[in-house]
Amino acid sequence: MADSKSLRRRSPRLPSNSPSAAENGRPLAPTTAEEKMRRRSPRTSARSSSPILGISPKFADLAAEQPSKKHKVSPSPKEKSRSSNACSPKSADLGAEQPSKKKIMAEGKILRRSPRTSTRSSSPSRGISPKSADLALEQPLEKPKASSSPKKESKSSNACSPAVSEEKILRRSPRTSTQLSSLTSDIHGGLSSADLTVEQRSKKRKESPSPKSKSKSNNTGSTVEQPSKKPNTSPSPSPKKKIKSSNACFFVGDPISIDRARQLWPHRYEEKGKGCKGQNKTPIDDDEDGLVLNIKCHYAQASVIGSVLELGDCAYGEERGPNYVGRILEFFETVEGEYYFSVQWFFRAEDTVMKEHAAFHDKKRLFYSDLRNVNLLDCIVSKVKVVQVDSTLNAKSIPPCDFYYDMKYSVDYSTFHTIVTNNFRASNDLSSNSTETVHMGGANINPYLEEVPVIYRSNKAELALLDLYSGCGAMSTGLCFGAKIAGADLVTRWAVDFNEAACQSVKLNHPETQVRNESAEDFFELLKEWQKLTKRFENDVETRSNLRLSKINDFEKESHDNKVPSGEYEVLKLVDICYGDPNKTGNRGLKFKVRWKGYGPSGDTWEPIEGLKKCQDAIRDFVIEGFKSKILPLPGDVDVVCGGPPCQGISGVNRYRNIDAPLDDDRNRQIIVFMDIVKFLQPKYVLMENVVDILKFANGYLGRYALSQLVSMNYQARLGIMAAGCYGLPQFRLRVFLWGAHPHERLPQFPLPTHDVVLRGGAPSEFERNIVAYDEEQPRELERALLLSDAISDLPIVTNSEIRDEMPYGKDPETEFQRYIRSTKDETTSSMSHGEKEIKKSVLYDHRPIQLNEDDYCRACEVPRRKGASFRDFPGVVIGADNKVMLDPTGERVLLPSGKPLVPDYAMTFEEGKSRKPFGRLWWDETVATVFTRVDSHNQTVLHPVQDRVLTVRECARLQGFHDYYKLCGTVKERYRQIGNAVALPVARALGYALGMAWLKLAGDDPLVILPPKFSFSTIVQLPPSSSSEVDG
Repeated sequence: MADSKSLRRRSPRLPSNSPSAAENGRPLAPTTAEEKMRRRSPRTSARSSSPILGISPKFADLAAEQPSKKHKVSPSPKEKSRSSNACSPKSADLGAEQPSKKKIMAEGKILRRSPRTSTRSSSPSRGISPKSADLALEQPLEKPKASSSPKKESKSSNACSPAVSEEKILRRSPRTSTQLSSLTSDIHGGLSSADLTVEQRSKKRKESPSPKSKSKSNNTGSTVEQPSKKPNTSPSPSPKKKIKSSNACFFVGDPISIDRARQLWPHRYEEKGKGCKGQNKTPIDDDEDGLVLNIKCHYAQASVIGSVLELGDCAYGEERGPNYVGRILEFFETVEGEYYFSVQWFFRAEDTVMKEHAAFHDKKRLFYSDLRNVNLLDCIVSKVKVVQVDSTLNAKSIPPCDFYYDMKYSVDYSTFHTIVTNNFRASNDLSSNSTETVHMGGANINPYLEEVPVIYRSNKAELALLDLYSGCGAMSTGLCFGAKIAGADLVTRWAVDFNEAACQSVKLNHPETQVRNESAEDFFELLKEWQKLTKRFENDVETRSNLRLSKINDFEKESHDNKVPSGEYEVLKLVDICYGDPNKTGNRGLKFKVRWKGYGPSGDTWEPIEGLKKCQDAIRDFVIEGFKSKILPLPGDVDVVCGGPPCQGISGVNRYRNIDAPLDDDRNRQIIVFMDIVKFLQPKYVLMENVVDILKFANGYLGRYALSQLVSMNYQARLGIMAAGCYGLPQFRLRVFLWGAHPHERLPQFPLPTHDVVLRGGAPSEFERNIVAYDEEQPRELERALLLSDAISDLPIVTNSEIRDEMPYGKDPETEFQRYIRSTKDETTSSMSHGEKEIKKSVLYDHRPIQLNEDDYCRACEVPRRKGASFRDFPGVVIGADNKVMLDPTGERVLLPSGKPLVPDYAMTFEEGKSRKPFGRLWWDETVATVFTRVDSHNQTVLHPVQDRVLTVRECARLQGFHDYYKLCGTVKERYRQIGNAVALPVARALGYALGMAWLKLAGDDPLVILPPKFSFSTIVQLPPSSSSEVDG
């Protein structure tokens, strides 16, 4: 039996020198001989959620840190990486893959970091900028020690100089993210903010004395007395600080009382004040920080180039290029007399996974983050005004500001989601002058931003779904099934596909759906024309009585008896509408299908709207009736848009792919059309599916484009990679899914696996952290991996020449999967009335194979009926030492009755003669990598285990999770194509459940959700609604 492994989220400890170590839009900095940063210990990085970076690469060159006492792992030379010049914007972003104990995806495990990392640490401890979060090589650190060495003091104070080779980089406590609050002017000193512009402050800063000329390591140029043996526990003036008039950066006012500081920042004052006594501080019991600062005291204000900054203000961080923007969380002084501040960073669009697609976004738009770290005070350039706005606000409604933000960005699953505060307003200024304050414990505290549930209840009875590129309807079918389990009524109202046979399959299985057989481009043009028509007749839509329409129907019945004079044609009514060229005349445009008076449906013709100028009443009646029945959606009518836009230009078999400009390839432009339709219809939710190559080709160009488009339209977004085998199928089939959600809706989660899986490939290395899977150390209860026998062992024997579309089963189901897959439509949709029992029809559809030609059938019969058998077992074939096949030179070549060789040349040369795929026979304890759009015994392992034929249409459908009642239309080849192009139903069903939970406001903020027990093989009737739980982070 094949080995089954749990699909796991990769560890962030991927080797830093890996060619794929940049992730989600964050290229790595070049490695040089001077880049001698050490990794933090494996124990520390194992629980890190995001790149732990420290002082900004834009602020300073990264220094080599010494091993801490807590982490005494000595790194090998191979572990030394990352540039001391990590401040380069090219070396930046959050999603860097961390040093790994071992990368074992090839051995059957995909590792991902623990969710604890994401919830407990999100800030860097090296590299102030979010751009440099990719440089997350966390290094063992030594506790800072007070030193009178001028050399060391110079290094510490010169943190902003590019020439610095070493500095004391201080890392934030992991508790900062959950326990920090902002202070306001009640505990501030007497100085007020200077009215200087950003440009004036920057200019003034540049004119200030260089840090190199300062004699002390406190970043201020002031003479600081040695800390007293006993810390001062009450606020008092600080006359001990002798501030020079030319000083650029210093703290203002009295220190915050020790008692108050302990309440606000307990992680800085542990071990009964040891940090304030100048003693070496014992690291707290958390691997996230190997070092906690020796704090002397905290302050509420600081002066930078004549401008006073308060806690909660936003500021620029120094950089040769665009300055970084962050929100100040702490001001504090260490016992060594050094001045520091902690900061929470914002991201520009280009700093995120979107990379080069940031051009779609306003330059003033930022994204909030959990990225925090500690930096020297003189790294601040100036104060800036950043406001929070509602994502639905028009750009003209944004108040005057330097920057604004409306979403939060997280590296986990490349997530962009709405931020809601306790006291949310349309514009919430984060600067000290406008931040609302509340009284807390004797001090004025700025309300710290907290995410709270967004609840916008709707009285809508059902959700209307549009399935673009629908194929045979698998994706929408699964979504509706899953949403029903959650308690949401999701209904597929419209489906669009260019393939006629696929549209027929949708209509056959979903007669209530408006199915349109046309291209997505033509459908988009039709939507725009339909909107114009409804606006043109909007008054009639509201006031027109049904009497007029009933008279038209009566007139239609009588019209068949009235003969029209020869040569004359009269329009009875319009029966359909389209955009394009249905008559193949070369003239594209808006067309109506006309029912002619005296003729039946067989006489209907497509006529351009220009030729119906005298038929305005007929057009009006058609529009009124179409509006009422919603034959086409208008903006606001669609709640969910799903689809998998084909991107044939990225196919690996295409030798002429446009790597430099993928969207210039017409074969890749469907993703643009998909996003255009989303923008036009403005649905509440969006779900896009695609092959993994969308993240592999051209450094994930198309995937990043799709994500950026959604965010630019102010949709929340989340990207995940899911394996079909993890949800109860005997195939691996890795696919990419992109969620989008309106700012006022919950962002749907990704459902965690329910089954072990036999791994058959992997995700692109840059996006391994997007794989939907459990973490290495996370407890899980997974069902065993499904195998081929679980899916098809109960099906009747058929031959290579089988032509029946229907047949009896012949025997009872043998496995849980088989019992579930035989469920009727009423059982899966819960459409039976209470107490009603449906008699199951013991009829099997589409259990027929594509017929092999006579020669290939003879070859199939020669393949032994055992595991691993293929053409390599044919007589006359020998296997060389290099695993290559060759013909036996000592014997004659075996021929078939037709005179052709038994061993074809194409099999001998396929994959350089090393492949087992040609005429390969599957076995009962195996799985398939994926179900293809065609079955070809020449280059695929598709022969049945014990029957001399390829897998049938129904067998392939079962491998995709289609119920046996789901019938397909078209030729056998077309049916295979529909199955191969489909989204695996169990995956769509699990996503539908997550969608339903989001719609009902039952979903949490975590990116992952655990499905109910026995979810995979239970019908709606059997499952209790909404019985899920979130991942314990």
